[in-house]
Amino acid sequence: MQISSRFTIALHIFTCVETFKDDCKVTSDFLASSINTNPVIIRKILSQLKNAGLITVARGTGGITPTRPISEITFYDVYQAIEPVENGDLFHFHEAPNPECPVGRNIHSLLDDKLKAIQDAMEAEMKKYTVADLDTGLKEILEKEA
Repeated sequence: MQISSRFTIALHIFTCVETFKDDCKVTSDFLASSINTNPVIIRKILSQLKNAGLITVARGTGGITPTRPISEITFYDVYQAIEPVENGDLFHFHEAPNPECPVGRNIHSLLDDKLKAIQDAMEAEMKKYTVADLDTGLKEILEKEA
């Protein structure tokens, strides 16, 4: 299991939007330069964030705005927008364990509750962090660098 880089790119996008909102229009080209990736990838992620109701995007002249205060946008919100899980389950179970095998017959009862607990713990941890935490952390780093 691995969460794709789209999740961290989305967090990078929010951090850039907050950092540069007063200095310039934050466009997909601008973000692609900061992230060092193709603007097409940025536009796809922006579309996912917009469809999830986390941002608005001004076409043409550019400009991205969070739809609510960044202190209210959690890592979990971003994760849900970028990495939607099939049927709400993080772990995809193999399709047809052999019912004639004692392991195959019982693997679901052995794993289901444990995998659900792992997913719940990860999601609970993601809900503790917000985009505002990134903004605060960046400001602290930049102060130390000055």
